[in-house]
Amino acid sequence: MEDKITIIEGPTPVFEPVQDGWALGLNESRKFSITALTRLRTFNGPSLVERCYRRWNQHEPILLHYRNEAGLEEAVPILAARSVETDDGQLLLLWLHVERENIELEINPDDDDASGDDDLKPLK
Repeated sequence: MEDKITIIEGPTPVFEPVQDGWALGLNESRKFSITALTRLRTFNGPSLVERCYRRWNQHEPILLHYRNEAGLEEAVPILAARSVETDDGQLLLLWLHVERENIELEINPDDDDASGDDDLKPLK
């Protein structure tokens, strides 16, 4: 039985912290970790989602197996999965359980300010 989804080529996946209430509820554990979302292009999204569902129905975990930026192999538990058809092909959305020490948050100063405070000035 396949207990993992493996990224066989391409860059290290980008993990985005999740702020949606339903997704935060997926991560109830004793460890302090982060629920993260990653988006992966695939040719067989529905079959990968079905593989996840089969494992969960057996009360077994399924992992995303990938190489990190240093080239080392890592695996993280998949909490939820969805396949989406886009203009560019199939996209697999995976919600993951990522240990806090394994995630690096990036703040992009070019992102729009969600608060709408356009009068803020950078510190000098």
